[in-house]
Amino acid sequence: MSENSISLTSLLETHEQPFMVIDNSLKVMGVNKAWEQSFAVSRDDYVGRRCCENAPNCRHQELFKKLEPYEASIINEQHKKLTVRGVPLLDKDGTLYLGETVKHISITQSMSDGPRMVGSSPTFLDYQKKLLHAAQSQVPVFLAGETGTGKELAADFIHKNSDRAEYELVIVDCTVLSEDLFESELFGHEKGSFTGAGAVKKGLFEMADKGTLFLDEIGELPLSQQPKLLRALETGQFRRVGGTKALLSDVRVVCATHRNLGQMVKDGLFREDLFYRLSVFPIQVPALRQRMKDIPEIADYLLNNLGKREGKDFSIEKTALIKLLGHQWPGNIRELKNSLQLAASLCTNNCITEADINYMQQTENNVLYHPTHEDGADKNKVLQGSPLVQMESEVIQRLIEKYQGNRKLIAAEMDISERTLYRKLKRFNLN
Repeated sequence: MSENSISLTSLLETHEQPFMVIDNSLKVMGVNKAWEQSFAVSRDDYVGRRCCENAPNCRHQELFKKLEPYEASIINEQHKKLTVRGVPLLDKDGTLYLGETVKHISITQSMSDGPRMVGSSPTFLDYQKKLLHAAQSQVPVFLAGETGTGKELAADFIHKNSDRAEYELVIVDCTVLSEDLFESELFGHEKGSFTGAGAVKKGLFEMADKGTLFLDEIGELPLSQQPKLLRALETGQFRRVGGTKALLSDVRVVCATHRNLGQMVKDGLFREDLFYRLSVFPIQVPALRQRMKDIPEIADYLLNNLGKREGKDFSIEKTALIKLLGHQWPGNIRELKNSLQLAASLCTNNCITEADINYMQQTENNVLYHPTHEDGADKNKVLQGSPLVQMESEVIQRLIEKYQGNRKLIAAEMDISERTLYRKLKRFNLN
């Protein structure tokens, strides 16, 4: 890509699924490592070539004409069924590009394939049990939780553990469904129904037939469009834009939001009848600070995935884990993942140390990472609340009782020097 599109180049590798960037001349500007690995090709074979054989009359050209995000099922050159999701991207200089994510569809795909939820804390296991109960029912599920907690992974878990797993999980990003886009994206349109509608298009509601429809950030849905969604959910019937025939779709609905829909109902910003229709099985997605004991396991999983993608074997020092456990993670798992990705790029010999861990600081105008250099008192205060440090303190306390305070024997069993043990005893205020 050119110098003025370096921000898009950096965007490529943030996607775990195959991802492609195309410019408005319909040439491929870049693909990520996941694309190369998934399709067993070299990016050099793709960059600079035309996106499709029938360009400019293809789905990519339609996005540049209408600036409408899309999701569709296609059969590629290897005769594999894929789900593609395209969105418009603006470079830092205002240049328009298209970003397309590709996902394989296979009913024999392992449940462990792709991103998954990780954890073993009581909070996580209780949450996972609720998701499993929801998966075994047919009622609508309402996932409420802060941004970055993994609500899409929860929806995927529900779908894969349901009797609809052999069909599609269709994701609807309600943040991009403006009033003009809503009906065409959700219900589809007939050829010639409006300017630019050159062919029949299936909507996301129709694509989810017999599968699961995940309405992400449902609180962003325009109030004027909510009655149309309610009717479709209650009857299963809908009409494409410009169509006269009523179509049927059997979908199981899962929705998610970080907003307080109950308050939105009171404020007249969300329909009460739609709220009750969607929230039959409510589940609160726990914030990361509510399951801090899972952080070492999550960090290991994320670094393992990152290492596979980059062909490296990352490790993390104990002091770095302690530092992770001392942060409250307002951005939840997404923030943790971004911090680890940054740490992996900063570390030497693929080993993440305490100095490589940086937290995200949110300012009035932007979001940036900054090193955290706490002074001794503040650092000690942070670490005192860390589950990992508390566990270490408890271990030392048990060894003190076991060896009746003999520091040499305690240090030998912990495989540390007596000087290090002395610092730990002083730090934890242990006699």
